[in-house]
Amino acid sequence: MTSRTITADAAGSRQLGDLSVRRIGFGAMRLTGSAAFHHGVPSDRGRSIAVLRRAVELGVNHIDTAAFYFSSLRSANELINSALSPYADDLVIATKVGPFRDHAGEWGRSARPEELRGQVEENLRQLGRDHLDLVYLRRMRQDSVAEHFGALAELRAAGLVRHLGLSDVEPRHLAEARAIAPVVSVQNRYALDFHEPATDELLRLCGEQGIAFVPFFAIAGDGGARGAAGAHGEEVLAVARAHGASPAQVRLAWTLRQGPHVLAIPGTGDPDHLVENVAAGALHLTDEEVRRLDALRRKSG
Repeated sequence: MTSRTITADAAGSRQLGDLSVRRIGFGAMRLTGSAAFHHGVPSDRGRSIAVLRRAVELGVNHIDTAAFYFSSLRSANELINSALSPYADDLVIATKVGPFRDHAGEWGRSARPEELRGQVEENLRQLGRDHLDLVYLRRMRQDSVAEHFGALAELRAAGLVRHLGLSDVEPRHLAEARAIAPVVSVQNRYALDFHEPATDELLRLCGEQGIAFVPFFAIAGDGGARGAAGAHGEEVLAVARAHGASPAQVRLAWTLRQGPHVLAIPGTGDPDHLVENVAAGALHLTDEEVRRLDALRRKSG
């Protein structure tokens, strides 16, 4: 499929609370280097800034980031600030708090509830903003999210945060959080070749409750944070050939077909891949193709 003139408008829009975003967004994790937030080669700064500006030119108005998205010499938040500030009025920047990562890049314990304000303020400082549009609590294996989510709800009441979300959770955590404050979105791992029944249930619950569902690693699948491994099943390749599309575009189109409340945030540091990802919003799979891909996914579980 042609992708040169297709913008994010092709995918339609969805509400995040009172904020309208296009269903194809952009994930900033891979901007920082070849191994994302692991120990990789630093990205080319100029190229990363160009990718961000091109994303906005293509109509993307939902960017997903975090202060812990950094590699040697590169910080996703700093790149976003440099590329896009002063920010457009309709640009929604979502970030995450919860994990601790030291300056050497090593992961540590989960933040305590009283430490979340410091993490929110760090994101504010790096992004150059006086409030954050959306903050996800990234669960770090804790059984209950109530105390942490309650701390974020206090920051929302104080005006530092506009909307709250949850990441890497189970259905019971969503119920627990909603008893404390509104949840506008849930961000979990979800992909054509990654099947987890609890996340399928979350997808359904979010649709019923008017909550956006934002999959991460939708293209990477089993590759996860390492990135797409480059292997695609014959079913995916066959659908791609039928549409003159790439396998990545098929994966994104399938993701968007999972419900009108589903948003995609594919990430890349490559300008050509960015254009390709945005164009996936115009790829319309047939019902039969979706059924075939659904069957493929069930086999992966």
